[in-house]
Amino acid sequence: MGGEWGQSDICSESAEEWTIQVGQDLLDMDLGAITKYSALHAKPSGLILQYGTAGFRTKAEHLDHVMFRMGLLAVLRSKQTKSTIGVMVTASHNPEEDNGVKLVDPLGEMLAPSWEEHATCLANAEEQDMQRVLIDISEKEAVNLQQDAFVVIGRDTRPSSEKLSQSVIDGVTVLGGQFHDYGLLTTPQLHYMVYCRNTGGRYGKATIEGYYQKLSKAFVELTKQASCGGDEYRSLKVDCANGIGALKLREMEHYFSQGLSVQLFNDGSKGKLNHLCGADFVKSHQKPPQGMEIKSNERCCSFDGDADRIVYYYHDADGHFHLIDGDKIATLISSFLKELLVEIGESLNIGVVQTAYANGSSTRYLEEVMKVPVYCTKTGVKHLHHKAQEFDIGVYFEANGHGTALFSTAVEMKIKQSAEQLEDKKRKAAKMLENIIDLFNQAAGDAISDMLVIEAILALKGLTVQQWDALYTDLPNRQLKVQVADRRVISTTNAERQAVTPPGLQEAINDLVKKYKLSRAFVRPSGTEDVVRVYAEADSQESADHLAHEVSLAVFQLAGGIGERPQPGF
Repeated sequence: MGGEWGQSDICSESAEEWTIQVGQDLLDMDLGAITKYSALHAKPSGLILQYGTAGFRTKAEHLDHVMFRMGLLAVLRSKQTKSTIGVMVTASHNPEEDNGVKLVDPLGEMLAPSWEEHATCLANAEEQDMQRVLIDISEKEAVNLQQDAFVVIGRDTRPSSEKLSQSVIDGVTVLGGQFHDYGLLTTPQLHYMVYCRNTGGRYGKATIEGYYQKLSKAFVELTKQASCGGDEYRSLKVDCANGIGALKLREMEHYFSQGLSVQLFNDGSKGKLNHLCGADFVKSHQKPPQGMEIKSNERCCSFDGDADRIVYYYHDADGHFHLIDGDKIATLISSFLKELLVEIGESLNIGVVQTAYANGSSTRYLEEVMKVPVYCTKTGVKHLHHKAQEFDIGVYFEANGHGTALFSTAVEMKIKQSAEQLEDKKRKAAKMLENIIDLFNQAAGDAISDMLVIEAILALKGLTVQQWDALYTDLPNRQLKVQVADRRVISTTNAERQAVTPPGLQEAINDLVKKYKLSRAFVRPSGTEDVVRVYAEADSQESADHLAHEVSLAVFQLAGGIGERPQPGF
């Protein structure tokens, strides 16, 4: 990187000298270049964006300046962590006109919360304040500006993504960072690349072939051990949401074709991204995507637009639609892992992490039938991922189909050893577990990886899709939204399952819940708009609907509802 960088040793200096030094280093960075390039990626005046769980997301035409600035921020984060950082250009399950960007931290995880604040601050800075904000971040985070930086970039198939990822590259290069542009990738594939690069290849090879080979090898090994049963010929219909998942699954399918044949629908050749298809559409509308004919009892699944969520579904003999969501996926996976551990004779601590939205039947089945402990966290993938890291084996899924399993390093080593040392049946079980570990993308929820895990488990257990669905029956539930003047009047505790304020609301909910069998209800403020989300479940759909309506009325009355009072009937 040479002459562009200030040359003094930062660590030994007082705070005041350190500030002067950071400023000096930034001047050495050629503020002229930053200012010049920044003007080419000018911020529309008055636009304010917030870095949320999913990074930044909005209409694509408003994002050019944000992309440039996230390139700058990725370089600072890379220097601070002395690691490779990822930048993903995608808006996941949003409409095609939208786009977005998120940064990926060193172990493939989501950006640290303090850096989310820096991202928001930098994205919203007016042109004349850019230098000050960059200096502020560098000071606050003690960034050594002479440290080398490396950033990897991926993008989805949206028409706007290529140009926007070029803006990221402009930001990276103007700060003297080095980069590798992977081009078209699913979001979880970029998380995987970052994880591989920062573990010196211990986790895998940081190439697209490396990803395909690692997962496919594990999958083929597993399916070889399946005695035929369940759905004899392994074939699966996959709705790719007209997104990146179609491209990558098509590239990958010949690697695993001896274990599974996939038929791709909504592959992007004609339909619009996420329009009337994809995991989000199927889950919220409780019906199959457009463009897919389903015969009774055929296994089908849907990815979302950037392939980090998956849901399964089928039609029964009477033509009724059955959805198999993240709760049931987590149940299948954790039950299978538990059975393997029992077979090997290992008593490792395994935990399933859910949110308050998980169906009560799934929680009951896991705790009472499978004897697997269940933990509840606040809504949002980062909370689930963080909690899952506390166990030897942590499985987490949101009901929307986003999730994975995490294995501690000690467990991975122990299982490798068992696969080499144990005898007969125990050895076979340990070998299976070793392959399952390789099949998961532990950096992030990954539709392709989760699909292969599910297909392997169904084959090994000889289960049909109906038998899987029949593990337990979901309790009927209803979700509603209530408009309020200010969502901040609602605060919650106990992983969002109890309202603390406004006073009297939780008592009102408790009294309403007592009226119905097998019932529960909770309310939580939306993260994005002035609405309060209401969830209710009970022993019948009618009861769940009544309870949801009554809780909505309580919210409207006690939490400053605006507009029309909630009406019964759906």
